[in-house]
Amino acid sequence: MKSTQQTGSGRSAAALSLTAVGVVSILGQVVILRELSVAFYGIELIYILAMGIWLFWTACGAVIGKKTFLPSPVAIGYVFICVSFLLPADVAFIRGIRILFDSVPGAYLSFEKQMLSLLLSLCPVGLLLGLGFQWSAKLYIGMSGTLPRAYGIESLGGLIGGLTATLLMTWGMQNFRIALLCSGLSASLPVFPLFSRKNRRLKHVGIIGVGLWLACQGLAPAMDRAMTRWNHSNLVVSRDSPYSRITITEREGQFVVFENDALGFETQGTASEEFVHLSALQCESPRNVLISGGGVEGIIREVLKHHPTRIDYIELNPVLMRLAIDYLPAPHAEDLKSQAVSITVADPRAFLSRAGTYDMILTAMPEPFSGQSNRFYTREYFRMCAEKLNPDGIFAFRLPSSENIWTAFLSYRNAGIFKALTAVFHDALFLPGTTNTVLASNATLVRDPKRLNERFFFRHIEAQSITPAYISYLYTNDRFFSIQQRLVSTEAPENSDTRPLCYQYSCLIWISKFFSTLINPQVSFYRRVEQAESVLLPAAVLMLCGAAFLFRNRPAWKRVLLAALAGFMGMMLETMLLLHYQSVNGVLFQNIGLLLMVFMAGLATGSVQVAEIAVRCENRGGLAAKKIGQMLLLGFGLLPLAFLFSMKTANGSILLTTAGFLFASGFFVGGVFSYAARLGVDNQRGIVSPVYAADLLGGCFGSLLGSLVMIPFLGMEHTAVWMTVLSLIGLLMV
Repeated sequence: MKSTQQTGSGRSAAALSLTAVGVVSILGQVVILRELSVAFYGIELIYILAMGIWLFWTACGAVIGKKTFLPSPVAIGYVFICVSFLLPADVAFIRGIRILFDSVPGAYLSFEKQMLSLLLSLCPVGLLLGLGFQWSAKLYIGMSGTLPRAYGIESLGGLIGGLTATLLMTWGMQNFRIALLCSGLSASLPVFPLFSRKNRRLKHVGIIGVGLWLACQGLAPAMDRAMTRWNHSNLVVSRDSPYSRITITEREGQFVVFENDALGFETQGTASEEFVHLSALQCESPRNVLISGGGVEGIIREVLKHHPTRIDYIELNPVLMRLAIDYLPAPHAEDLKSQAVSITVADPRAFLSRAGTYDMILTAMPEPFSGQSNRFYTREYFRMCAEKLNPDGIFAFRLPSSENIWTAFLSYRNAGIFKALTAVFHDALFLPGTTNTVLASNATLVRDPKRLNERFFFRHIEAQSITPAYISYLYTNDRFFSIQQRLVSTEAPENSDTRPLCYQYSCLIWISKFFSTLINPQVSFYRRVEQAESVLLPAAVLMLCGAAFLFRNRPAWKRVLLAALAGFMGMMLETMLLLHYQSVNGVLFQNIGLLLMVFMAGLATGSVQVAEIAVRCENRGGLAAKKIGQMLLLGFGLLPLAFLFSMKTANGSILLTTAGFLFASGFFVGGVFSYAARLGVDNQRGIVSPVYAADLLGGCFGSLLGSLVMIPFLGMEHTAVWMTVLSLIGLLMV
């Protein structure tokens, strides 16, 4: 009886620690990745690299130590204690990166220092959580459990962590406070009698940790503000939102707004004047105007100078709106309160789908350096705007650039946007500058500066930087004509929702800041991509086929490769689904959190259900078990094609459709992992490290390859086809 009670107690402790690993992993990952996004100015490449490095360190933690080592609940408890103290320290380290590495304020660290910072900041927590899963899974298996069930329990914990992160951010909790809460949860695990019954010291350490983090909750605002001042000495306020961190500073009456620590705008600038007046002068009578983003920086004030009857202002980020009203100088708040202005907090693309028609549409969204912002520079978005314009209406947006010299990648990016624009509108042009003003219309645009200057005088425009002489200069200087010619002659495909090349080129532009040889490649980069697809991918398929035949009769290698394939396919498909949802419906944070939770639910369901089916099939013989593996891989291969069909037909709710595909993707990942873990294994404790690490490394590689190469350059259609081919290769190993 006593032995049975001990077994039950040990199994409960293992199950609880597996759940805690999932919860703390998701919460901790959200906290660290958000801090890194701010520390590196919101560059999406850093974010993607960080996710890959996180998976890498977790995989390293999963393989630490001997395969035969059986940990105790006390050892696992100390792992969680270490995580609880390291997570807030990690946040402090990330916020102090620029100071520690002697960065010039506002400048990038060298590439080597950035990569070192990523490795150091992600290593401690990622490594410990990988170790925590390994030990918890071994303890669970030692108490008559199985690896698939351990994987399912950890996935269930991830679901809880995702739900918690979503709710806390939706409720407006600051990221540092979430870090303290996650630390408290991690420290509370050893307090449970299941872990500390035989070790009072562990229990006391846990109680001290919980008490410390509870006390720190009261000091969290002051600590958060103090760390923010490390990089913003003239801090006024800083708030986290589901989209970014908004920080406002003030010095001698000048207010500066930062978004993820990148300069958004400052209250004494004239950028809004140039964008608005160069656009509005093209419109004979801008009565009804739609503005997407940028209203708080002064765009609304400049549009009001053209005497419109109605302005619809769409703001994506409610936190930015609230802070602008509360903290920016009075003129900025008064613009938003004008009777002609109607403010809506919504996704601009969603608003456009139900909006009326306008004489002018101004898009002042961030430049396309991410999947989120790229969706405002695609053919699909331009078509939506064209359909909402009156016959002689004007559509305009701005695009940061170089005034005199365009590098190859900058030319590719701008040409991809311009070709998407001209595929929809009758006429389009770039007005050159450090920030290009891009204009388009279904009618013919005015290129005679005399007509534009007549409108300027007639409307009695008062501006600091825009004058009749400046307008004449813009439309008659050499760059005006050379840029139009360069845009037409540059070989680049159209930027679209399904082939988001634009933000990928933005990442390459960022990389070229550190590697000068990339600034002007000798051969068309687009040509290189085509050559890679036609040569390298078929060669890779042949190599994978050879590896599949070589290892199909080696169970140990087959288990590892199948687990890696599951992780790779799952991350690739998850990236495609979320990017497509992002393009169509916007980053509605609550829904994105829900979608990630659906994926985790599929993961938990697939791992547990397939494990039970596999047990029944093993009793019937190896042939029945083999069919399970074949059906899983075949279903996994058909899933990307089904997604393509759904994307083309666009039937039903995008939220429900995406959630369904994410659940199915998670189910197949968990199912293939479960099948691999059961593949001819008697001692499951010995395969925890290699199989789980292979799954994580496959996910790491899938995340990086899918986000940075396959989807941006090959498009979703080609990527889906290659994923199906890869799944069919996996059938050779079953």
